[in-house]
Amino acid sequence: MANQKSYTISVYTENNVGLLNRVSSIFLKRHINIESLTTSQSEIENVNRFVIVATMDDSQARKIVGQLEKQIEVIKAYAHTDEETIYQESALFKVASDSLFDERQIQNIIKDSHANIVTVSREFFVIEKTGRRHETEKLYQDLKPYRLLQFVRSGRISVTKEPMNISEMLTAF
Repeated sequence: MANQKSYTISVYTENNVGLLNRVSSIFLKRHINIESLTTSQSEIENVNRFVIVATMDDSQARKIVGQLEKQIEVIKAYAHTDEETIYQESALFKVASDSLFDERQIQNIIKDSHANIVTVSREFFVIEKTGRRHETEKLYQDLKPYRLLQFVRSGRISVTKEPMNISEMLTAF
């Protein structure tokens, strides 16, 4: 376990029922915990992309990619280290409205974190923050004393630094 590092596994797939279960079972069988999972449409029509973050070694990452590509619906899978990708997460924070008006410090916290207020009502306001996990965690800790009502964070979204030419391959598919 000495060479463990964070990998972003990108899986380009057809959108079929049951695929998520089979994808997650590949990680389960190897006792690898999925830290983050996001799925969305890719840059190609009718092709979806899973972005899975997990900590493992190089050998495990290669084996996972090989197992994923054996799934009928999987078109192509890739494993990239954090250094090879540009990645972000998004978080929403629902805070009691009285904090916004009664605690001037909260406005400085929002400004200093480069977050945005996306809605305000009498009872609550919602803050949106996009960034790295440590940035959303810091904002969470900073907002906790101000009647934080709800918190949700997305999984990682990422693109590679190097060109992958996936669009040409997927178009041909």
